[in-house]
Amino acid sequence: MSLTIGVDIGGTKVGGGVVDENGNVLATTRRPTPAEDTPGVIQAVKEVVEELREGREIEAVGIGAAGWISSDRSTVMLAPNLSWQNEPLRDKVAAAIDLPVVVENDANVAIWGEHKYGAAKRHRSSVLYTIGTGVGGGIVVKDNLLRGTNGVAAEIGHTRSVMPDGRQCGCGRHGCLEQYASGRALTRAAQEGAAEHPAKAAILLKLAGGDPESITGRQVTEAARQGDEVALGAFDFIGYYLGNSAADMVNLIDPGVILIAGGVVDAGDLLLDPIRRHYQEALGNRAKVPVAEVRAAELGSKAGVIGASDLARHREVVP
Repeated sequence: MSLTIGVDIGGTKVGGGVVDENGNVLATTRRPTPAEDTPGVIQAVKEVVEELREGREIEAVGIGAAGWISSDRSTVMLAPNLSWQNEPLRDKVAAAIDLPVVVENDANVAIWGEHKYGAAKRHRSSVLYTIGTGVGGGIVVKDNLLRGTNGVAAEIGHTRSVMPDGRQCGCGRHGCLEQYASGRALTRAAQEGAAEHPAKAAILLKLAGGDPESITGRQVTEAARQGDEVALGAFDFIGYYLGNSAADMVNLIDPGVILIAGGVVDAGDLLLDPIRRHYQEALGNRAKVPVAEVRAAELGSKAGVIGASDLARHREVVP
């Protein structure tokens, strides 16, 4: 049996799993992420791998990391959440664990996991939106990851087609999608709506103790499930921007499916319904011919580990 390890380096945890050639996760473990300590992150990855490889023959290790990864899958060129710049992550980890290592962007490994074993496995081309604190993106075209010349394609969260002169983004631009379609944007829309229209946010304000600024994303979801007008409006707000962006993806690459993943997707149809509605409206005449379905991703938090492990398994044939 072919076994590889996938590792997902996030802002708060380093999670890993042993995965077989059928995409089954056989064992998992995790360590806290020492985000400001690069050697500490390497040590955390080493500990995860050593625990998972005990008693098993492991071929290689794939790592998914938030940030811009070089085209040769070796260097984290920039990862703001981990304070990394031009970090030779592949070589450092390989030296620490004595195994072949592949490094890839976290959204790319997630879409690859869905492409091989999840909601996109019946489609040669697909798009993934990861909706969390920001908006990440991954694209597969004709069974290949779209990585671009320098390895940093598919940064969907930093496209500006819907609001080119809008809010300041952490990337240095204005109007990026993630300022309008992320979990943070959902919360901000609810806070602003509750402050402006408190009578329409009675349920939401009750959950937040009467203070609009104390509203959290979970409270927005809970209030929306109870029919709170402002909470439902906040989901419609981010759904508008995601739906319009998805229509742009249809016109750019004509994918077979568009997947929505990340923490906010736990809200289910509260999020998916407005995305689909605005997506259909934004398609225009394009809706008269076959277009991609918008649906939730299937693999959840396992997608990154599964995708990274598969990329490591097939490292000699880089997709």
